[in-house]
Amino acid sequence: MTAATSDPAPPRVRLPKRRGVELSLLVCAVLCSVLGYADVGLAHSGAVPPDVAGYGAGLGLLALVAHLAVRFAAPYADPLLLPIATLLNGLGLVLIYRLDLETPADRAAPTQLVWSALGFALFAAVVVFLRDHRLLQRYAYVSVAAALALLAVPILFPAVNGARIWIRVGGLSFQPGEFAKILLAVFFAAYLAANRTALAHTGRTLGRVRLPAGRVLGPVVAIWLTSVGVLVLERDLGTSLLFFGLFVILLYVATGRTGWIAVGLLLACVGAFVVGTLEPHVRGRVEDWLHPFASIEAGRGPGQLAQSLFAFAAGGMFGAGLGLGHSALIGFAAKSDFILATAGEELGYVGLTALFLLYTLLVARGYRWGLALRDPFGRLLAIGLASILALQVFVIAGGVTGLIPLTGMAMPFLAQGGSSVVTNWIMVALLIRVSDSARAPGTPVDGTADGRADGTPAAGGAGGGAGSAGTVPPAQPEDAR
Repeated sequence: MTAATSDPAPPRVRLPKRRGVELSLLVCAVLCSVLGYADVGLAHSGAVPPDVAGYGAGLGLLALVAHLAVRFAAPYADPLLLPIATLLNGLGLVLIYRLDLETPADRAAPTQLVWSALGFALFAAVVVFLRDHRLLQRYAYVSVAAALALLAVPILFPAVNGARIWIRVGGLSFQPGEFAKILLAVFFAAYLAANRTALAHTGRTLGRVRLPAGRVLGPVVAIWLTSVGVLVLERDLGTSLLFFGLFVILLYVATGRTGWIAVGLLLACVGAFVVGTLEPHVRGRVEDWLHPFASIEAGRGPGQLAQSLFAFAAGGMFGAGLGLGHSALIGFAAKSDFILATAGEELGYVGLTALFLLYTLLVARGYRWGLALRDPFGRLLAIGLASILALQVFVIAGGVTGLIPLTGMAMPFLAQGGSSVVTNWIMVALLIRVSDSARAPGTPVDGTADGRADGTPAAGGAGGGAGSAGTVPPAQPEDAR
């Protein structure tokens, strides 16, 4: 075919940046948080809090700084991620402030605001200085070494509420496991990106099941044993389930084989059963889950789980109204583990559903842009980070509603906890960076094309990129599932 009769080149595809949409949604998110703050004051004392303007200005300034960082450093990023995170963080501050009114001697909102400001700052730093997510692949083994060290350090410190997950130095405290989950996500993504072909197509066949070679299967067993070990030593069921669930999900995404899901669920159930039977602290939580009203029947009054269930029941369909509930009766964990009970009582089933939809949208956008990337590491990293958020929401919501035993984890962005809010902002920043790479001109947005979005060939293919990304073999068809 001659040049005269050949088809014309396809037009260059230029996706809209949508930074104006992001800014508009940020304004709405800040306004919703400010109105909630004012509503709590009106319901509690009949007057708008005197510092409502300062709260709105502070949250608005933090959101503006984050928006400017995205606008100039990641102009093609998803416009929904930052507004959703800002709204959840703002609502969390409102709920913590509302509970502070019931416990004036133990105020947590000012400290949470400082941690939120640090989270916004780290969000902007990651977006600005990490210009290519594939750079993280260079530090896979450094990440896992640091993660294991962070997980091991709390064992040396006294237990808090029965679990060894905190490090306390003077008046400061933080949870190293919160930072370890990001590092483990980086390691899992890098390891599986480099070994996904061996996991899917090599090994021995046992009936209809193909077992990978020992050198490839070894990390699966090691992660399972590490998960059980963390659970035994730190008495932390939630963190163990989170880490193991993260690995199983990424293993399925990397290989496209549903058998790994079944194996993962089986190993998780076996580990949870053994530890729940042998470990007194975990066994106590399982007993509370099976019999939440046993303490009432014994004449000792309702426990935390029973109070949480009462709060959800009192909220009904539309809730009692912000500032008009009684979820502070839950006790010392009302601002952390059980803050979702306050949302359920005062916002009702409708408000709780709206919160879950915000989390669902945040996770779905992370999956969307992870699948849009052609490089395996970026795809697995984005899906891993989104899965961490999804698993946390499920484990926490399931615990406070009586679906599964309590775990003691923090609801992302909503609950009191400086380590949690900071790491959640870092995860959103990484998702912002991934979505910018997926939507930028020259990147195929469906993750299936062999060339760029403008019709030109992709330079370097799936293995192109910084660091060791070039050693990753080309994506197999099942990776796009």
